[in-house]
Amino acid sequence: MPPSVDSCLLVILGASGDLTSRKLLPALYERHVAGDLPAETRVLGVSRRPKSDREWREDLAASVQARVENFDRRRWDELAPRISYQAADAAKAASWGGISERIASATPGGECGNVLFFLAVGPELYTPIVAAIGESGLVSTERRACRDASIKGWRRIVVEKPFGTDEASAKALNRSLAAVFDEEEIYRIDHYLGKESVQGLLALRFANGIFEPIWNERYVDHVQITAAESIGVEDRVAFYDRTGAIRDMIQSHLLQILAFVAMEPPSVFAPDRLRAERRDILEAIQIPRKDELETTAALGQYGPGPDGVGYVATEGVAPGSTTETFAAMRIRFDNWRWAGTPFYLRTGKRLAAKHTEVVVQFKAPPTDLFRTLSNASGVPATGADRLVVEIAPRSRIRLRFLGRAPGASFSLHPIEMEADAGGRGGAAEPEAYGPLLIDAMRGDQSLFKDREEVEASWAAVDPLLGDGSEVLRHAIADNYVPGGWGPDAAHELLARDGRAWHV
Repeated sequence: MPPSVDSCLLVILGASGDLTSRKLLPALYERHVAGDLPAETRVLGVSRRPKSDREWREDLAASVQARVENFDRRRWDELAPRISYQAADAAKAASWGGISERIASATPGGECGNVLFFLAVGPELYTPIVAAIGESGLVSTERRACRDASIKGWRRIVVEKPFGTDEASAKALNRSLAAVFDEEEIYRIDHYLGKESVQGLLALRFANGIFEPIWNERYVDHVQITAAESIGVEDRVAFYDRTGAIRDMIQSHLLQILAFVAMEPPSVFAPDRLRAERRDILEAIQIPRKDELETTAALGQYGPGPDGVGYVATEGVAPGSTTETFAAMRIRFDNWRWAGTPFYLRTGKRLAAKHTEVVVQFKAPPTDLFRTLSNASGVPATGADRLVVEIAPRSRIRLRFLGRAPGASFSLHPIEMEADAGGRGGAAEPEAYGPLLIDAMRGDQSLFKDREEVEASWAAVDPLLGDGSEVLRHAIADNYVPGGWGPDAAHELLARDGRAWHV
């Protein structure tokens, strides 16, 4: 049984931003309707923009209604009185006198109660805000002491991505957090791990005896992980031009999916074991040298199309920007399970379709018994065995293999079995932040990254970001057409190994 969910005060720092209105409050509303949110839980939004409690609640109600299916105003009205707002600059220590007073009055249980901080701000503000929290004394043992010495409320902090901009900055941020919070109080969030369809990878692998015995280099030819978007950077230009596809998607989301696909089975389904296995597989990634980058990765920027300008011509993009809107890379591991089996990662904007999927391509049988039938059937006799796990926009599993085709003569044709992996009959998954917030309230770090895991994921992509990456960026501008599947270099990345992207 999972631990119970503790009531707490959720303090959202940066509460006037899009993350709060588009993700966090819809997630909390869904958890309230589902009965997961303790009735005593309160929410305090902190941001510089002047607003009253009533004004903020009205803004949030409109946003939640626009984003949640079957919005019930009556259920929202149950939650709304538990939401309040404080106008303050959380990055300035001088503001924390007023913030601390508001926290003390709003926390269930008073000074003995529990407080969950959520950094919904730009990453450049993480360090000053954490330092200000530390100076406020809210996290110190003395400030939390109760008349009953056996009762001490917890203090935890949720940190959004991007967690740093490279390995060095991630290590510096980890040091800043460790100066104020203990490691078990730090929740480094990646909302992809809150998706039911991503967590389903664990069930697929470890709950079924038919997959795990062949989940290794002996039987798997290669693995592809794709997260494609059909839209451009839209209103995220300022953020995206200093971030790019590697930092925004590969270092976080795709490497987390990769960890679920490639990790060793934990000895027990427990937070510390899950995190340890994810960390170990990320630390096993072979780090490419500078002279290997051109055969290990491909970067791109979308050019102009019939429905819009190219990336470099977008208003707000720095002149001559070499920020990638597309990235693909090949990953190899230094471990026994995957030695010799490559994993290919791909993500990009303005591609042919929006979808996220994992493709496990199995090896052909050792002998091609049906090699004489290939021409007659028009279907390759081997190499068809493929498992596709679709994460978005649908959650489904497809298994493809060969069988005998109907007819008088013996020939082969592909057979595909399909299952609804989510069990929701096509209905949308709940907002991924919701289950993760509940986990943070119950103290379950299973789906949050630890310090070493974050640093290992940055180490894997750092060569694609540093000075050595100019070999990949010298001809990046407008090197792929919107509506396709990225630059030619991405297709060459697999063709060089005798393979091709699934789509």
